[in-house]
Amino acid sequence: MNTLREAVRVCLLACVVAAVCSCSQDTGSTQTIGVHKGKHEMNITKEPFGKVDGRDVHLYRLTNAQGMRVDITNYGAIVVRLFAPDRHGQLADIVLGYDTLEEYLKDTPYFGAIVGRYGNRIAKGRFTVDGVQYKLATNNNGNHLHGGRKGFDKVVWDAEPVRKPDAVGLKLTYLSRDGEEGYPGNLRCTVTYWLTADNELAIEYEATTDKATPVNLTHHGYWALAGQGVRDILDHELMLNADRFTPVDAGLIPTGELRPVSRTPMDFTKPTRIGARIDEDDEQLRHGKGYDHNWVLNKEKPGEMSLAARVYEPTSGRIMEVYTTEPGIQFYAGNFLDGSNVGKGGRVYNHRFGFCLETQHFPDSPNHPHFPSTILRPGERYHTKTVYRFRAK
Repeated sequence: MNTLREAVRVCLLACVVAAVCSCSQDTGSTQTIGVHKGKHEMNITKEPFGKVDGRDVHLYRLTNAQGMRVDITNYGAIVVRLFAPDRHGQLADIVLGYDTLEEYLKDTPYFGAIVGRYGNRIAKGRFTVDGVQYKLATNNNGNHLHGGRKGFDKVVWDAEPVRKPDAVGLKLTYLSRDGEEGYPGNLRCTVTYWLTADNELAIEYEATTDKATPVNLTHHGYWALAGQGVRDILDHELMLNADRFTPVDAGLIPTGELRPVSRTPMDFTKPTRIGARIDEDDEQLRHGKGYDHNWVLNKEKPGEMSLAARVYEPTSGRIMEVYTTEPGIQFYAGNFLDGSNVGKGGRVYNHRFGFCLETQHFPDSPNHPHFPSTILRPGERYHTKTVYRFRAK
């Protein structure tokens, strides 16, 4: 009898060990890797999304107690989906993107990605720091755009789920080597996405370097508050907390002027339909084929967290507010979307089916000494934060 009991005990122990081991392995299915219970119930799950250059790419899903959900992949630090409630509590995915990794690898106008080292343009791909001129990769009509031919949107980041009492998040890290796309210095970057209990997507950017280099990281999300692929964004009402903008030349490079928005189609100091003046016969609108400009945010002091933009979509009642520590914001109205991008669920992204609000330092800042500096030096820490806050009325 004792021998039989011992055999049963050994058998049960072996079963328990096998179960524990199988749970600790990545079996290819969805894994729950972090849960908050109680007042702020949230969780993080992880599932395979593919491979790039032999490296595993995953899709991480952050959810909160109100049902808001954000799906992020460590390829390009891309926000693949973001579900937010409308005035009736109905959730819809409000960002443009693709269903599969293969589609992101094949073609994307930076849907949902983190762009860098330098978001936006640097004229002719040239700048000078401490008397040394550097030549960057040129990938946009002879200029450098969003980090070059292989910017941060096209690399695999290391990913680590993180959490705090009122939020769950994903910490993404990447080492940009000295000389990458022509930039000087080894730049260590960290981008942390947080989904909060208050329906906020917060993004924190950090970087250090061992050689002076320009840095200007931003999130290149395409928003459509009525739902992705539903209709164009021209009826969205936009407010920008900015009395000035940076005019551009025909190549979308800033002239260096800080021009008042008053009495121009660039005035969004009061809520205005995006489509109200987008096709007016205005030199700046002709250059961008619509809105594709940087606005100079009103701030009492540099680096303060303040309201940059508010967008309202009348059919759903969704409102998105943007707060940032950055001095500028690029508003792009999807002017170059032309129906060639077929997105999630087979939805076609036609002309102006999404808009971007990219918090940033100004374009081409290294070549305009009177713009806020984007040069990061050894011993300094680059740190900015942007919050996208969602509600409905």
